[in-house]
Amino acid sequence: MSRVVGKVVQHGVLIAFTIAAVVPIYMMVSASFRTQGAFLDQPLGFPTSPSLDGYRTALDDQFPRWLLNSVILTVGSVTITLAFAAFGLSRWKIPGGDSLLAGMIALMVLPPVVLVVPLFLLGTELDLIDTFRFVIVLYVGLMMPFSVYMLTSYFRTLPPALIEAAEIDGAGSIQVFWRVVLPLSAAPLVTLAVVNILWVWNELLIALIFLQSDHSRTLMAGLTAFQNRYNLDIPVVMAGLSLATLPIMALYLFGQRFFLRGLVAGAVKGE
Repeated sequence: MSRVVGKVVQHGVLIAFTIAAVVPIYMMVSASFRTQGAFLDQPLGFPTSPSLDGYRTALDDQFPRWLLNSVILTVGSVTITLAFAAFGLSRWKIPGGDSLLAGMIALMVLPPVVLVVPLFLLGTELDLIDTFRFVIVLYVGLMMPFSVYMLTSYFRTLPPALIEAAEIDGAGSIQVFWRVVLPLSAAPLVTLAVVNILWVWNELLIALIFLQSDHSRTLMAGLTAFQNRYNLDIPVVMAGLSLATLPIMALYLFGQRFFLRGLVAGAVKGE
């Protein structure tokens, strides 16, 4: 009897969490396909007569430009982070490496907000405010500690004999990385890429402060102004939010089979 009660409670909690996650998504998507009048009449109603006016208005604004900016920043910063973290950890052997690793991991507890003022002063001195290259450097610096922390535990479980065998066969550092390390690291690298992409895509603080012109705004920063501009037109705002969610949902659906495997990779010696 106690086992049955436990199962009922467990499933009840899971159902409650599922509803709490699904209802906001339903409200966002359903409102995006309705007119303002229909939404005000029944905020939770189903769009019986779907309308694409909200999407047309959103796409006629600067939404496509903001989307492109987010893609550029996300792809650039995540690619550089993965390249430095993966290749560096797999090949570079430097004195005091453990101390350096501990220092980088310690940076994870440092909140980004305390770095905003000194970084802004630095960007002003270098005349790099409102430039993508400066923001990409900031994103790489903020993502690197977590990336190093996640990949270190995995790379330390790779059998050294594999790398030594490739080196004996005449493979250089680049060849060892591409032909030995990279194929064995697909799951953790995809998982890390998904986590970092989610963070960069949704990041708002740095984007608002360091990308100040309307032309260079990211999607999240642009949606902040977008909501203020259309704060009385709920379907337009919901259409913009739905469009901003689609790339992330597609990315997660693509990488979900690697996600759990990548999170536990390196947790057990030899796995």
